[in-house]
Amino acid sequence: QVPLVESGGGLVQAGGSLRLSCIASGRTFVILDMAWFRQAPGKYREFVAGCNWHGDSPYYADSVKGRFTCFRDNGKNTLYLQMNSLKPEDTAVYYCAAGLRSSYNEKDFNSWGQGTQVTVSS
Repeated sequence: QVPLVESGGGLVQAGGSLRLSCIASGRTFVILDMAWFRQAPGKYREFVAGCNWHGDSPYYADSVKGRFTCFRDNGKNTLYLQMNSLKPEDTAVYYCAAGLRSSYNEKDFNSWGQGTQVTVSS
């Protein structure tokens, strides 16, 4: 497993933007597929966005396509999620995750961060 630490969450008004970061420890970051998931109160954790190990083929949940961008800087062992045009329904705890293949399924990721809260007010 790889230690992961998220940051960048906060309170923002609808229509605003936030950028989440996830820093990974260790030398294996460059070969890991990474993803963002989120969990709203009373709901199951859901996939948001994924970045494969070379970062050239991000993939997204339909609910965030065109608004969120997943990208990574392997030199800094950091994964990012740029979130624009935020909506109240984006309110959730956001988690980054690491695994060995691109996937929409949380079971394919074996390292998780502690989560960062994003709250979007209407």
